[in-house]
Amino acid sequence: MSGAGHVLALNTGSSSLKYGLYRVDGDRCEALLTGQTDGPADADPLAGIVDALSKQSLPSPDAIGHRIVHGGPRVRKHARIDEAMMTHLDEARAFAPLHVPPAVAMVKRCRERFPDLPQVACFDTAFHASMPLVAKTLPLPADLREGGIERYGFHGLSYESIVRQLGDGIPSRVVIAHLGNGASLCAVRDGRSVDTTMGLTPTGGIVMGTRPGDLDPGVLLYLMRERGYDAERLEKLVDREAGLKGLSGGTSDMRKLHAMDNEASKLAQDVFVHVARKQIAAMVASLGGIDLLVFTGGIGENDAVTRDAILAGLQWIGDVPSRVMVTEEDEQIARHTWHLTM
Repeated sequence: MSGAGHVLALNTGSSSLKYGLYRVDGDRCEALLTGQTDGPADADPLAGIVDALSKQSLPSPDAIGHRIVHGGPRVRKHARIDEAMMTHLDEARAFAPLHVPPAVAMVKRCRERFPDLPQVACFDTAFHASMPLVAKTLPLPADLREGGIERYGFHGLSYESIVRQLGDGIPSRVVIAHLGNGASLCAVRDGRSVDTTMGLTPTGGIVMGTRPGDLDPGVLLYLMRERGYDAERLEKLVDREAGLKGLSGGTSDMRKLHAMDNEASKLAQDVFVHVARKQIAAMVASLGGIDLLVFTGGIGENDAVTRDAILAGLQWIGDVPSRVMVTEEDEQIARHTWHLTM
């Protein structure tokens, strides 16, 4: 392929499917149609997407790009999907059992429905492949680390998009705060990831909508020993019942928490801000200083109250320039897909 083309970008979540048809020409990327379906639960979500394209007389895609949260230890960069890649994706299921299986299922559906179209896997872990060994390494015995247990980092497509938007004038030391239902931070030196808050899975790091972020492993051992929790019950706890939802007693939506007037909702907001401040400071330490703090993601882009609260606790660092920038994850999928298939 060469010149301009049309890419269908698919962002498959555990319970939803975001999609967009983009016209890509070099680094320029224009959204022709974006939307969301009920995702993997649908009998055939692709049928609805194809129907939407047809109703608006839009062109058929020339290629399909997929957001894949975790590439596992074998895949460290975005790549075209072939049989070998499908094997790697199946292996990566164990590292992100909530996120990878529905995405792999969508890849298989697309390969069946569009067997002649090239498809590309765009990994959230790819941006963090540049992290130094000291940042990747988890303090575990060598035999476990050699099996792929390390800090991978996530939200890479979001961080890539911010770096791209900052362009050649990007400051040397940038901390990017992707704050949303899923949330993480990244320390970026000269456009490359050098540290991040999430680890082996997207569960660690800072407090999120339904995920706790970093949690003392002893808590999990206690729940197994004293409460009879097994792996499935623990997974449900840390993926769907913790974070803002667990703290507030019911909601993971920061907008609703702002509107509430009770101790639980206030505690949830305060803990979120407190942990975000601490982890931003950790990213600053990894960089040896900071030239710019970028807020992005649903909370980062739209919640001035939370942003201001975080910044108020960072005044000891000095005058930290900050910006709010819109993440362009799906556009990044489209760009990578076209560049790898043209």
